[in-house]
Amino acid sequence: MPKKKKSIYPLWVILPAIVVYTIFSVVPIVISLVCSFTDWNMGRLYTPAFNGVANYIELLKDPVFLRSIGNTFLFALATTILKTVVGFLLALVMVKKIPGRGIMRTIYYAPCVISITVVGVLFKSILANKGLLNNILQMIGLSNLTHDWLGSYGTAIGSVILVETWMWAGFNMFIFISGLQAIPQDYYESATLDGATGFEKLKNITLPLIVPSMTVVVTLSVAGGLKVFDIIYVITNGGPGFDTQVLATYTYQSFSLGFLGESAAGSVILAVIVVIISFTMNHYLTKREVEM
Repeated sequence: MPKKKKSIYPLWVILPAIVVYTIFSVVPIVISLVCSFTDWNMGRLYTPAFNGVANYIELLKDPVFLRSIGNTFLFALATTILKTVVGFLLALVMVKKIPGRGIMRTIYYAPCVISITVVGVLFKSILANKGLLNNILQMIGLSNLTHDWLGSYGTAIGSVILVETWMWAGFNMFIFISGLQAIPQDYYESATLDGATGFEKLKNITLPLIVPSMTVVVTLSVAGGLKVFDIIYVITNGGPGFDTQVLATYTYQSFSLGFLGESAAGSVILAVIVVIISFTMNHYLTKREVEM
């Protein structure tokens, strides 16, 4: 009989991690799922009753909730594209041996370790109606371009998308740098001998072999974009009106107003969307990976 393979790690080593993950991740998900089928609210805090899918029906009839879904998808799509493209372009430059490369890498990476509160205060002072950006535009004679960037419909969501890109493009840059450094230089040398141009090397060597890093970047960016909360809450709190309202802020505000069952239903819908889309993207990109 074939011998059973021994586990690399004994069970007692990974058991604490399993217990902690179960308590702080699995249990809250199960509780939220159960509560989403009840009329739990501040008036029935200790005596919630089962009400089936009523909470889900109410959410789907709420135009604000539907708009928050649209804003969530818009935010996730736009930030994923921008963070991926900017991060990849930065990586192509920062992987080369250029003067001051270490300092520049640190500068590009720094925004993702800054506190969200600090980022919020910083960009609110820059993008406010009487903020730094508008003052600079007035000083250089472009007063006609001044705008209430965070207080106007259309520009508010765009401003937050750009802030999110500024924060995380440097993080993605390092993931891409790791992928670029793993590509054997022999491939590029052979392509050079065959007369390949820089664009042909990028198209036929770099892009196919960078897909594993691309999978990580896109999956993290999509998941992060779909469950975004902190940057929206700190900078706009879902405003003006509901222009930047996303699923996470909608759920939080519902909970704050005492609609506990509906907020639980909203969190379940958010979790389902994140899991389905993240796994789908990961599966699609993994199938396109090329072995080196």
